[in-house]
Amino acid sequence: MERILGLDVGDKTIGVAVSDPLGMIAQGVTTIRRTSIKNDMEELKNIVNEYNVSKVVVGLPKNMNNTIGPQGQKVLNFVEKMKKALNNIEIILEDERLTTVSAERMLIDGDVKREERKKVIDKVAATYILQTFLDRR
Repeated sequence: MERILGLDVGDKTIGVAVSDPLGMIAQGVTTIRRTSIKNDMEELKNIVNEYNVSKVVVGLPKNMNNTIGPQGQKVLNFVEKMKKALNNIEIILEDERLTTVSAERMLIDGDVKREERKKVIDKVAATYILQTFLDRR
């Protein structure tokens, strides 16, 4: 059964989530510490193979007025490199405005200490991005 990968791409880290085999529930998997684009792609390839991923949903940060800012442009450039590295696997862009805010709020509500929040925030944001996509299908 194929799964869907969810990514929250940042400058320093990439939050990674994966769907269950039925494509209903997103679950945080890991946070990739970014060192180089080559290493980023290697790690993503390994995850795609390990989980038998058929699609990748990438959070696209937009400005509140729906335009693409500098961070959004970085994500689009990253996606172009991903298409080449992952042999043109289907990549879907998901509007991620406020996902990190929602993830942070959920962690605060769950009494997660600031240090712990820093470690998991990207993975939680990736889970939000993927779950939003799964719920809409």
